[in-house]
Amino acid sequence: MSSRLASAFAQESPDGTRHPALVCFITAGDGDTASNLDAVVAGGADVIELGMPFTDPMADGPAIQAANLRSLGAGTTTADVLAIASGFRARHPEVPLVLMGYANPMIRRGPVWFAAEAKAAGIDGVICVDIPPEEDDALGPALRDAGVDLIRLATPTTDTDRLPAVLEGSSGFIYYVSVAGITGLQQAATASIESAVARLKAATDLPIAVGFGVRTPQQAGAIARVADGVVVGSALVELCAEPDAPERLRKLTASLAEAVHNARQLA
Repeated sequence: MSSRLASAFAQESPDGTRHPALVCFITAGDGDTASNLDAVVAGGADVIELGMPFTDPMADGPAIQAANLRSLGAGTTTADVLAIASGFRARHPEVPLVLMGYANPMIRRGPVWFAAEAKAAGIDGVICVDIPPEEDDALGPALRDAGVDLIRLATPTTDTDRLPAVLEGSSGFIYYVSVAGITGLQQAATASIESAVARLKAATDLPIAVGFGVRTPQQAGAIARVADGVVVGSALVELCAEPDAPERLRKLTASLAEAVHNARQLA
């Protein structure tokens, strides 16, 4: 695990207990990304996920699909995404940055090239939605050789037989997709999330961050009582289309951060 990610999941509350991490997703190239990212950091995000725009984001719901189209319509390229990442790293040297996206933009110029560029841009980890563990050779070795975490997804359909394959070669954290569907449209019951997190924790020492369908501070706080991190995407991405996006993002992130960071004290 990168030192920045390790630190993000080991932060302490004033009472000395470890508090969960807030992970915030923004699509690269959708509006003034630098200002939007700065606003999310100012609001208290512990980890940033930077989405790589793609023409067929099959795991994403309407909000992130629309953000992808806005970004691609503005001409955003992989080189632009890496430049945004480099700028972020220069402004925020201690905040973990994870790229999230799909295989085509990541491997079209070769996995070694992509891994090296990601490392040079200051990226701590990569989530590739559509490369399953069984096809790890497509990207995993190159990322590990470059010292970039490969963050894998686990879902409600990841059974006991398949879980070892998901965990093998994973690092940084495990992203638990709490619903078997697309982002932003539904949320799993807290009880099912609690049991899933317990099952994952019994199998790995990696932090478990839960996402998909988390939109409000109340939802985020409930998940933070049982998980190591909470991922919020669509609710933030929707604000990027607004004219006063940075201030709206800062305010929503601040309310989410308060709920996540204090969840266990209020339980």
